[in-house]
Amino acid sequence: MSEQIKELPLPGLTTTDKLRMLLDITKKISRSLDLQEVLNLVMDTLDSLIPYDAAGIFVVKCDDNLAEEPCVFEAEAVRGYDIEELTNLHLKLGEGLIGEVALTAEPIISSDVRQNPNYINARGETRSEMVAPIISNTEVIGVFDLESDELNAYSTDDLEVLMLLASQVAIIIEKVMLHEQMIEKKRLEGQLEVARQVQLELLPPKDPQLAGYDISAYNFPTEEVSGDYYDWVKIYDDQIGLVIADVSGKGVPAALLMAFLRASLRAATHIGYSAHISMAKVNYLLWESIERNQFVTAFYGILDVTNKTLTYTNAGHNPPLLLKQNGDFSFMERGSMPLGMFRDTRYHDYYLTTESGDVLVLYTDGVTEAQNSKGEEYGRERLAQSALTNHQLGARDLITALYREVLEWTEGHGATDDVTFFVIKAL
Repeated sequence: MSEQIKELPLPGLTTTDKLRMLLDITKKISRSLDLQEVLNLVMDTLDSLIPYDAAGIFVVKCDDNLAEEPCVFEAEAVRGYDIEELTNLHLKLGEGLIGEVALTAEPIISSDVRQNPNYINARGETRSEMVAPIISNTEVIGVFDLESDELNAYSTDDLEVLMLLASQVAIIIEKVMLHEQMIEKKRLEGQLEVARQVQLELLPPKDPQLAGYDISAYNFPTEEVSGDYYDWVKIYDDQIGLVIADVSGKGVPAALLMAFLRASLRAATHIGYSAHISMAKVNYLLWESIERNQFVTAFYGILDVTNKTLTYTNAGHNPPLLLKQNGDFSFMERGSMPLGMFRDTRYHDYYLTTESGDVLVLYTDGVTEAQNSKGEEYGRERLAQSALTNHQLGARDLITALYREVLEWTEGHGATDDVTFFVIKAL
């Protein structure tokens, strides 16, 4: 008998009683940062304030990547509904009383849902319904829905109480979401820091020392983890393999792809493959392993001191800039498709005989695509003129001068993409 009495709504509650109970509910829900726990607590105590036969809190979820139905409702806490009824209910903004309230941000009391043209029958027993928006910073983030099997079950006083409770729930939802965002941000920052440390370990710790050449490379990342990559590896005492690459994407996925590229290319180099065979092997491994929207542009060459020759192949990377001692310059346009795009892409070896005073500037597209305030790109011609102006500098100082020019072009804001230079000077 006592259990039956507990389940009955409290009769004759005054406005003061309701406000006191509302304050008590607010205190309870404000102590938790578990959204599901908060919403369930609200639903478990709501019946003491406003009797209902079915009720639910529906949260608006939007996905900008979806062309159709970008915003839908998800039932976060419900009571009195049949599970199958809810499963078949896929309301969008503007549909049904719930959708109408979410769209207009105005509450609704329907004394007889059968007379309401916007009502969608999700529960056969329902006769009257009250819906209130849950608003955060002028934006509807969800709705409160109460349904009764009786006609004309809800009054304007009930609506005022529900609106007060909805405002408190909005505050709690916003607080919980901010807390979850803070936790997620810290988690991502931790992952990025690990990825950054891994990436720093992948880049060579010092410039190569090779008789007759001054060689230097440097990466200027725009984020914690760069999508650019450069490396060099000693093959023989008079030969080194060198590479500059631009991995699609940024952040952790780019760092992982970079690590894969480094391991694959170094393995091919140590086996002794020629430049174009190394590229073909790496291309197949990438094609087999990465997502179809991922790819890598790369320039790989083998520099031979004895013959003063660079044997190279270009997989869709920016054409290197070659400066001659007499002031002539050219961009080495020959190459093939980026790595990882097609299974059987063929690559070819090309040969460059270097002479004293020649300067070869390898770079990534963050250089040429850097924009000023007018949206104008830095471009290849400006890069060539800057390199000509500073070509007498040592390799590391030349990189510094080139990067300074890019920063000046962007008016101090810096490039929006990673910038990497690899400079080879024949002495």
